[in-house]
Amino acid sequence: MTTPTLPEGLRIYAIGDVHGRFDLLHAIARMIEADLEASPPAAAIEIFLGDYVDRGPHSREVVEWLAEMPPLTDERVCLLGNHEDMMLEALADPEGLPNWLYNGGDATLASYGATPLPHSPAAIWNACIAAIPRSHQEFLSGLERTAAFGSYLFVHAGINPERPLDDQDPQDLVWIRGPFLNSSADFGRIVVHGHTPVAAPDFRENRINIDTGAVFTGCLTCLVLEGATQRLLQTPHE
Repeated sequence: MTTPTLPEGLRIYAIGDVHGRFDLLHAIARMIEADLEASPPAAAIEIFLGDYVDRGPHSREVVEWLAEMPPLTDERVCLLGNHEDMMLEALADPEGLPNWLYNGGDATLASYGATPLPHSPAAIWNACIAAIPRSHQEFLSGLERTAAFGSYLFVHAGINPERPLDDQDPQDLVWIRGPFLNSSADFGRIVVHGHTPVAAPDFRENRINIDTGAVFTGCLTCLVLEGATQRLLQTPHE
């Protein structure tokens, strides 16, 4: 299996699914700042694994913070999650609205002040476009699907084990579950992901799942990687 490694002097903070819990994002940010102050690395990167919106009460604040606030580290990388994917589809085509609203988009619209929602799909779509700032839509549209450093690949959902890393279906990267989660194959990199909530971070030889269901549990997880070491920062369960 792939050996955990990062370039010397580099520390990575990978943060799991936030889902509109700006309170937890703020708390984990303070933990990262304290960690950096306690032992400053030569270089540091923060990587957010997607699913910033939906279900929780403060999606707008989360997006605004990610898009506009200076990074806590030398660089901020924000990846696309399936909930941003659904949101973008809904903003591009009213036919995508029912799926997004059913999966927590109603909470996102509420955070943007688009309530009460009109009854007709066309009116809801117009309300979406009017409520969500163009700068936020552009930020979400520009999200990357993967990032790679050292022996780690960072992605929202996972990868298709049957395809090479450089030939993945973009939809698999934000939506896949079973074939990836059930695979014991050596992927060539250790995949750090979210998307599928777990009671505690799941460390496998080929992947690490850090989606601890923050919107429901209050536990937002940050995986700290440095050299061959792996450790955690977490907000407490509610």
